[in-house]
Amino acid sequence: MKIVVMIPAYNEEQAIGDVIRGIPRDCAEEVEVLIIDDGSTDNTVEVSHRAGADKVISHTDNKGLGIAFRTGLTTALKMGADIIVNIDADGQFNPGDIPRLIKPIIEGEADMVTCSRFLDKGMIPKMPWIKKFGNNIVTKIVNFLTKQNYTDTQCGFRAYSKDAALKLTIFSGYTYTQEVFLDLINKNCIIKEIPCKVKGERNGKSRIVNNFLSYGVKVLIILIRTFRDNKPLEFFGSIGFITFSIGFVSGLFLIIRWFLYHVVSPYRSLVSLSALLLMLGFLLLFLALIADMSDRQRKILEEILYRLRKNELSSRSDGNER
Repeated sequence: MKIVVMIPAYNEEQAIGDVIRGIPRDCAEEVEVLIIDDGSTDNTVEVSHRAGADKVISHTDNKGLGIAFRTGLTTALKMGADIIVNIDADGQFNPGDIPRLIKPIIEGEADMVTCSRFLDKGMIPKMPWIKKFGNNIVTKIVNFLTKQNYTDTQCGFRAYSKDAALKLTIFSGYTYTQEVFLDLINKNCIIKEIPCKVKGERNGKSRIVNNFLSYGVKVLIILIRTFRDNKPLEFFGSIGFITFSIGFVSGLFLIIRWFLYHVVSPYRSLVSLSALLLMLGFLLLFLALIADMSDRQRKILEEILYRLRKNELSSRSDGNER
């Protein structure tokens, strides 16, 4: 059993050393620490090496947390990880909780395990009300889209089985936390939450949430795009059904009025609008069927990609053993 603990970092020289030193090296047969330096301009890389990081990957510039996460997953798999743990570099999470985080994966109970700041009411951290409110709203949206009942979908302290990491397909460069839930649930992976006590407030400004409104809009766009890609029949079908229904109801109203009064005035403008809505709704419903057909092809391609990744890792492992 090999565990790779990956730490995406951007200008975290003050905290990252303590995070690395706090990682329990005896929680598996082999534990390695991977740092993904996302274009830091301070001494993050030097501090990481001194603190005992096994491998440091550096981006030439700041590309975003989502891209840093993808770089980390790819590198960790190449390092031979059976379980990949992701933990933030700012010291908000306790590395000592890693054994608890990986236990459900080791026991075959989950494909991904995520820390929850809100599952245990006694462990809810102190944080700004706007941040707690935003977390709650986004979690409710993710639960609605996945038909699950999670308590925290924004937490970055997570563990992934090798299979889950191989199956993941992430597009966003800005962040990844919500997209992972939608993607893995759509691929029938089991996600489990465990409560952890964390610091609700960090020293300095957040690298991701500089403006809550901007962050909320970007996350909402990520959720909409991911839902569109994973559930195209529901996405386009629901819009098409609503549009067609409005056009049908307004058209029915006009027909009834014509039979009763032999005029449609003063609702003449509704004639064109109803016809437009009916045509648009029909086209959207037709688009939903085409998108659903394309989604089936996408799933086949993702399965092929998963098998290719898995075979590539197996071949590399066999080559190393020889």
